[in-house]
Amino acid sequence: MKRTKTLFLFPLLFLGLLLQAQETISIGKEEVLEQVQKNNRQFKISQQEFLVARAQYRQSNAIFLPNISVSHTGMTTNNPLMAFGFKLNQESITQNDFDPARLNDPDRIDNFATKLEVQQPLVNLDGFWERSAAKNKMQATELQSSRTGDHIKLETEKAYMQLQLAYKAVAVLEQALETAQANLRLAESNFKQGYLQRSDVLAVEVRVTEVNNQLQYAKSNVQNASDYLMFLMGDSLNVLLLPKDSLNVEMAIVNTPVLPGDRADIKAMELAAKARRKMYTASKMSFLPRLNAFGSYELYDDELFQGDANGYMAGVGLTWDLFDGSKRFGKAQQSKAEYKQAQLELEQHVQQSQLELNRATRALRDAENKLQLTQLALEQSKEALRIRNNRYEQGLEKTTDLLGAETQFSEKQLEYFQTVYEYNYAVAYLEFLTESIE
Repeated sequence: MKRTKTLFLFPLLFLGLLLQAQETISIGKEEVLEQVQKNNRQFKISQQEFLVARAQYRQSNAIFLPNISVSHTGMTTNNPLMAFGFKLNQESITQNDFDPARLNDPDRIDNFATKLEVQQPLVNLDGFWERSAAKNKMQATELQSSRTGDHIKLETEKAYMQLQLAYKAVAVLEQALETAQANLRLAESNFKQGYLQRSDVLAVEVRVTEVNNQLQYAKSNVQNASDYLMFLMGDSLNVLLLPKDSLNVEMAIVNTPVLPGDRADIKAMELAAKARRKMYTASKMSFLPRLNAFGSYELYDDELFQGDANGYMAGVGLTWDLFDGSKRFGKAQQSKAEYKQAQLELEQHVQQSQLELNRATRALRDAENKLQLTQLALEQSKEALRIRNNRYEQGLEKTTDLLGAETQFSEKQLEYFQTVYEYNYAVAYLEFLTESIE
């Protein structure tokens, strides 16, 4: 039996030495939240999504700003029509060039043209609506990024509370192990004196083994909770975090909360639906004509990067695509369906959010009632253990009854701290559901 105990204790001792060998960093919740806001990758991803939407909106400036391009081309030809045209552009026509023989069979001519071209949109109604839709999409993405930050904050608070709970579990089980080992020493002493049977000693040894096993898992949970918190902070250092503050009840007054209409995710979906409606309007506006201005300034010469001759051209064009194979009809129908879909998704999200809020309110009330009951049960189990322990020392209590009282007290302690965690998380989750835009 002793050899079995030794073999079992070895991995636990190894785990304890491993935890002690790690660097332990004491950190508070505010410090954790600050690091998460700076380094969390999911939050940074949401920020990049906003930058993408903003860049897409800025692309729509093209409906107001001109398109300017510069080109330089070189050509050579003996084509009669092209050769005469090049000479005209170069302003090098002479009387001899009208000789029919030279017109029909000209010499090879080189032409180099430098061209500055400007295209200015004037009236593009569909583009105006698309730009407005892009702005709504950018605003929606910004609000969604804000809501992502709120969710990450809630997840961080939850992870921090889990770390606190894990340390509480370790403390409870270490105390339980100390008590069990003291009882084992007392049981072995009473067995040697003939007051107990061997089966009683074995029962106490089993209790020590069970607590050892539970403590091993509790220490693993501490490491797991620490690792997850480091992940949320965007750090991969192999350290062990120690919360500065212990797990305590954060009391809150439970009223009848109202779902805020200006919550970031709800406003984001409203703006997304608004953007879809504008895209539908833009698809209908695409059936109207477009008015654009254009102009160019050109330099011509028979030598590279020269421009002895010049000319310009300017004008206004009205274009109207009357039929493009029903492509615009299909696009308009698609935009209309996407707009209706966005409306339905918004309504569903509001209803689901109200459902979650009602559920969270009831969960907080249930957690408050459970907290009172578990606290009462903890006090009762503590007193029962004290009475049985005194009677056991006097030889008036059975070993199995004492072990049962010890087990019940440890379980009630763990249950109480688990309830404190559930209550605190219910408070944080309710605040998350009712958080408005600042």
